[in-house]
Amino acid sequence: MQVWEPYALGETSTVRAGAIELALAGADEAEVSQVAEGVWLVDAPGATAAQWRVPCVGVSAFWTPIGGARWVPPIWNAPLTSRLTAGAPVVSLVGAAGANVCTVGVAEPVAPVSFTGGVIEETGEFAFTLHGDGLRFRLDLSGQPFSAAVSGMAAWWQAEAGDLPLTPERARLPVYSTWYSMHQEVGAESVELQARLAKELGCETIIVDDGWQTADRARGYAFCGDWEPNTTAFPDMSGHVARVRELGMAYMLWYALPFVGKHNAAFERFEGRCLRYLDHMDAAVLDPRHAEVREFLIDRLAQAVEAWGMDGLKIDFVDRFATPGGDPAPAEGADCAEVDEGVRRLLRDLDARLRRVRPELLVEHRQPYTSPGLWPYANMVRATDCPLSPQENRQRTVDLRLAAGPVAVHSDMLLWHPDEPAEQVAVHLINVLFSVPQISVDLAAQRPDQLAALRFWLGVFREHLGTLQSGTLEPEQPEHGYPLVRASDERATIVARYAPLPVEVPESGDLLVANAAGDPRVVLFGAGPARVEVRDCRGSLVHTAQLALDSGASVVEVPTGGLLTLRRD
Repeated sequence: MQVWEPYALGETSTVRAGAIELALAGADEAEVSQVAEGVWLVDAPGATAAQWRVPCVGVSAFWTPIGGARWVPPIWNAPLTSRLTAGAPVVSLVGAAGANVCTVGVAEPVAPVSFTGGVIEETGEFAFTLHGDGLRFRLDLSGQPFSAAVSGMAAWWQAEAGDLPLTPERARLPVYSTWYSMHQEVGAESVELQARLAKELGCETIIVDDGWQTADRARGYAFCGDWEPNTTAFPDMSGHVARVRELGMAYMLWYALPFVGKHNAAFERFEGRCLRYLDHMDAAVLDPRHAEVREFLIDRLAQAVEAWGMDGLKIDFVDRFATPGGDPAPAEGADCAEVDEGVRRLLRDLDARLRRVRPELLVEHRQPYTSPGLWPYANMVRATDCPLSPQENRQRTVDLRLAAGPVAVHSDMLLWHPDEPAEQVAVHLINVLFSVPQISVDLAAQRPDQLAALRFWLGVFREHLGTLQSGTLEPEQPEHGYPLVRASDERATIVARYAPLPVEVPESGDLLVANAAGDPRVVLFGAGPARVEVRDCRGSLVHTAQLALDSGASVVEVPTGGLLTLRRD
């Protein structure tokens, strides 16, 4: 039978990793070493491509760092490219019960790497193809949970990177953002009000987003680039920042890093040193391959920390440095050939300068620029915009947690309609339980019950921070969007339940079950006596009881948005 092979590599050599035969193109030699049970490291420095197949037995999903666990694609599916400014170099073929079938990660986090994976219809196999300039990759065929395989890739990248700046504790604590709540209608007085209210509820940082640099309210980027405050809204930026910091809140400021708008002085200054013009954004994308471009951007962004006293920066749109269809050739005067190398130099030099003033600098990046090559320059990474979509926020934050290594994972900003019941406010928060919540509603306009839900769940985030963010993360049923997620350490197991699924009670330690499902009947499987406490979405005690767990099922009613706490006697 003839098999259609759209990604034929031409002349190849072969090596083996366990039962898998790998075809390598362009490799004069290759070394394969087993580094753990079912895990191999393939080092083929001259290779430009690698390809192998695995049987599609019990396969349920194909996981990528951009799209999470979705359908199992056909062989003719479009390639997925990872580079410094977009994506992360890892994919995973997922089997029954979330088991890893084959996970592959590439060591090179800066240069572009192309992944193609898909089902060969004639054979029922799944073909993997990698393209890159020299390949060193880790191949996990262990059968462990896919989440552990992906996390293992992140641990490998971290070990390869060596010493990285420590992530400050504040990067893992709740945040208030002005974007959804205020959009461009920001000003010193309104920001200070929200900062005070947010601090009272349990937030530790405020991020002021787009609008601080312009009086224009058209939601475009024509006024980005010079990065000077709108003096009508912020007449004394340094004094304003000091007042917010006196509340005990850290202050971060938004920058659309690549953009220089048509109404900025810098627009004419850098004519000929831009990658392209974006008509729909009224702005050009600066070319970081020019030293004077990098120096200009560093000076503009450093002003926030050095002159105004900011604690950090929200650096937006790093992915827009990449040009769809391929980057243009560098113009005369460029000091490096690749755009991603220019971005790396820009972020490296900016980081070095700012840390001289703020050793515990806070820097936020977001999807899709999540490459481990950016870990030295950011300690916060946010799920991309998904307003009022709690399920999407859940999936994106869990996906990020698996591959983010040492970087604190943040939710997209949470907002809700003014008429939202308190139970649904809690559901929004539970959906991002395993990340850092960013809140973006007008806190002065919230009803008492909404504030009670917010205060209670932010308290849960803070009280159980270690388990939620540093414990072993086990998301279940990735093909269904993680309807149950668990984090555990030696102290506790915390389960978030988004569908009416049963919960296994651990043999030791406390168990917390956050119920975001509409069904209040939480089914527990375990053995032995225990004490149960149930609170509603506002944190009010509903009931306590002694529970005699047996080998069968026990049912405890937990209202939607509520929390069950089980402690062993």
